[in-house]
Amino acid sequence: MSDGKKVRVTQVASVAGRLPGQRETLIGLGLNKVRRTRELEDTPSVRGMIRKVAHLIKVEELS
Repeated sequence: MSDGKKVRVTQVASVAGRLPGQRETLIGLGLNKVRRTRELEDTPSVRGMIRKVAHLIKVEELS
């Protein structure tokens, strides 16, 4: 899966009032404020983290 592919992840919702694990997952993705964006390698571990906080982020596929 990670043959040079990347995903752009943008936080679109606050972690206020969310479970602690969701906050920690966002920090693991390099996000901790709304509208912050990171480009990450498309790996299975990153995909799992994205699924855990999918309701708080927006994901774009990059080539």
